[in-house]
Amino acid sequence: MHIVITEKEVVLTKQEYQSFREIQNDFFDYVTSLGPWTAEEIVVYLETEYPKIAPSAKEQVEALIKSGHFEVILKELGE
Repeated sequence: MHIVITEKEVVLTKQEYQSFREIQNDFFDYVTSLGPWTAEEIVVYLETEYPKIAPSAKEQVEALIKSGHFEVILKELGE
């Protein structure tokens, strides 16, 4: 899984990428990306960097894993 940071949002993706350039091609407003990481590594990162997100980082990562979608926009507190 990867965390993709764009100009407007943070996206979690389970799409397999070989390099950041592939990710950059998929997101027109790409800023940077992290990964590939395990689900656990992503949860730890999100809990550290976005401690107030709701639903929790673990819930959002698990929902993506179980879904038929390849990506989801990170939901933050108040959204």
